[in-house]
Formats: sequence, structure tokens, C-alpha cells
Amino acid sequence: MFEQEIEMEKRSSSIVPLLLIVAMIVAIVGAALYFVAESRKVLTPAEANSVVKGILEGQTPAAVRFKTGLVKSSTNDKPHDPHYRLLENAGFLKIGKDVKEKTPVALTPQGQAFLGEVAGVKTAKDDEGNDEYIVPLGQRKLVEVTKVTMISPIKAAVEYSWKWEPTKAGDLFDAAGPAVKAFNTWERSTLIEKYGADFYHGSPVKVTLLLAKTNAGWQISSE
Repeated sequence: MFEQEIEMEKRSSSIVPLLLIVAMIVAIVGAALYFVAESRKVLTPAEANSVVKGILEGQTPAAVRFKTGLVKSSTNDKPHDPHYRLLENAGFLKIGKDVKEKTPVALTPQGQAFLGEVAGVKTAKDDEGNDEYIVPLGQRKLVEVTKVTMISPIKAAVEYSWKWEPTKAGDLFDAAGPAVKAFNTWERSTLIEKYGADFYHGSPVKVTLLLAKTNAGWQISSE
């Protein structure tokens, strides 16, 4: 009886290391299979579409800023620059003669009605009590994802096209429109470079974007 117990203990002591070895092998094989399966996963066009759409919608809309009241010219705001005069030409602003380095600027009834038709207009008061307006001109919208190329299991190049979705103010600030084309070449360049004018009704723009897979999903690559 005593000899049988000793024999069982010997068998038990030899089985435990064997079970540990088997468990380690299973864990290693499982991890390997997991990484193989993950490496075979690709960014599908549908996923790329969703990611790019979210990126574009997260971008700040193009906008134009201006003030009404007694506006003093500064580095960031010059009431005699072409964006003010474009709005004046459209009948939305009335710009008076300078008074002690300040320019009287008033919003006309037509201008008030115009701003009421543009969604997302923001207003605030500056330090001198003038009204400041931020008027959205357009938002980038995805047209289509044309190609997805996997560079590695965690990186992908996405080719897509987008176009502007302009507001009514964007129609006015369209670089190919009559209101902008009425200015000279230098003033048109200023409107485009500084005051939000763009080809809001132009052809879709093609872009290639590098994405990286993170714990939070596919995002713009930092490299």
C-alpha cells in the first residue's frame, strides 16, 4: 500500500511539469495565431471611408471675420481690406470715412438678413465694444475613397477626393465668382490667402493620406 502511494506521487510529480509545458506551448501557439490573424487584417474601403469622413468633418470650416462699429485697423483686422469691400459691394456692409484712425462700419438690413441665412455664424464683442462676426464659408466633404494600399499591417495609404460644401457666404467668396473677380489680381490673392476666398464650386480635390492603426483605431500617421 505504501509503495503504491509512492508510485502515485511520482506519477503526479512528473505530470505537473508536463502540463505546464503543454500550457506554455498552447499559449505561444495561440499568441502566434492571434498576431498572424491581426497581420492579415486590412483597412477596408468602407472603414477608410468612415475614417476620412470623420477627419474632414472634424476640420474647422473655412470662414471670414469682420467687425462692425468703430473699427481700428490692426494686423488681423483692416476695414479697408478687400473682404470688407466685397461685403460692402454686395450691400451687406456700409463703410464710412475714417474718424481718428477708426473706421465706422455698419451692418445693413440686407446684411442682417443675409447672415440669418447662413448657419453657424458666431458673434462676439471685442475689447472696444465692436461686434465681431465669424461667418462660415464652406466645409470639406468626402466624395469617394478611390484606393487603399496597405504599407504594413499597421499603416495604409488612402487615396480619396473631397469637395467644398459652401454656405451662401461661400458662394459670395467663390474665387471664380463675379464678386471676387471684380477685384484686381493683388486683391483677389489677398482674399484667397487671408480672407477665406476659394474655388468653392471647383472640381473635387484628390488627396493621398497616410493612416496608422492605433489602440483608438485608424488615425492620421504622425510620420
